[in-house]
Amino acid sequence: MGSKRELIDTGTDKRYVRRDDEGRFKESVDVGRSLAADRRQHAEHDAPPGQGDRGDHKR
Repeated sequence: MGSKRELIDTGTDKRYVRRDDEGRFKESVDVGRSLAADRRQHAEHDAPPGQGDRGDHKR
């Protein structure tokens, strides 16, 4: 399925990052925007832990 997301606290904001096979950042998303997007969606399927951006979470 891919690598798990990792929470990075930069001091000014918090981000979810995903790393590639060499350990470099592959994608990065702001936590607040990610959680806001989750609230706007109706969950049809539950995503596994660490893969919240790839699917839905049931409330």
